[in-house]
Amino acid sequence: MTPTPDHMVKNALRRQLRERRKALAVSLRRAASVALVGLALRHRLLAQGRRIGLYMPAKSEMDVRPLLERAQAMRARCFLPIVPRRGRRRMWFSQMGERSAWFLNRYGIPEYRHPLAKRVRAQRLDVLFMPLLGFDSRGFRLGMGGGYYDASLSYLKRSRHWRRPKVIGVAFSVQEMAWLPNDPWDIPLDAVLTEREYRVFRSPRS
Repeated sequence: MTPTPDHMVKNALRRQLRERRKALAVSLRRAASVALVGLALRHRLLAQGRRIGLYMPAKSEMDVRPLLERAQAMRARCFLPIVPRRGRRRMWFSQMGERSAWFLNRYGIPEYRHPLAKRVRAQRLDVLFMPLLGFDSRGFRLGMGGGYYDASLSYLKRSRHWRRPKVIGVAFSVQEMAWLPNDPWDIPLDAVLTEREYRVFRSPRS
């Protein structure tokens, strides 16, 4: 398949944003990870009983493990994504428990796969914190290109009345771009959480 101009632009932006993110100092990364927790608490994003989707950080992604630990301490129900087998895109989200049941997926990212763990689709989550490479002022997100999150949230394009989950991108503030190209299947963010702010977007699907 011949790459389209938009795909070539997206790939160039991915390279640029990866380098921008990798250049951040370790001390800044640690401080940013802690700052996320304070902002999440201030804006009441974590609550007892709430179903919260998070992720295990890979490479230079924002580390949300302190956020995960705080959510668990507040007795929220925390779910992590499971990458589907090749040829499929929709993800299940597995509820974390006390027993260790970690498995490295084909990208080398840890997944929680206890055989008795509850699994749900994205529409059963209340909040979903998503990793990203870049975001813009309209709430569009640039991911790694796998399409797993967009496929898992595609029902939001078909139904105006289904609001769950609240889709929140997690990023360093340096990952903001003035504008990002977007495709018809891209799912915009409801909000973004950086080390500096929690910003709500006027979503095109609202």
